[in-house]
Amino acid sequence: MPRIGITGHSDLGEETTALVRRALDRELAAFGGGPELVGVTCLAKGADQVFAESVWEARGTLEVILPSVDYRETKVGADDLYRFDGLLMRAAAVRFMPFRTADEEAYAAANTAVLARVERLFAVWDGRPGTGRGGTADAVATARRHGVPVHVVWPEGAVRG
Repeated sequence: MPRIGITGHSDLGEETTALVRRALDRELAAFGGGPELVGVTCLAKGADQVFAESVWEARGTLEVILPSVDYRETKVGADDLYRFDGLLMRAAAVRFMPFRTADEEAYAAANTAVLARVERLFAVWDGRPGTGRGGTADAVATARRHGVPVHVVWPEGAVRG
């Protein structure tokens, strides 16, 4: 059963989102889809949600790890609530990290929890260094330190918005 985690940028514009979606669809197709395919995500805006939609369309199973109990209320914007809630409702399992507030520590812990549950990590990442703990670059570095294979998905023409 392939278990794949996701990390990636949240600031993807419309065109980059479409490029990333097509790339993720192709990557996931290599695993055959169906309920044996498990996607593990923190369901953040951008790459995480695009990945979750790709997994769902491939008839895979979603597992969600939320960084904190206040994540939805404080980090999910009003323009993203419908999409976030729709994906959250489709999750076979939802786990909250033991943090009341979403901050760098909570994000780093959530990344570690994702990595503990997967065989590989997809990173929708432009390859640039991060600015702190819990972001995409940090998740990639942590995965590599723990021996989790990382597959960078950054299609030609992708830009951060």
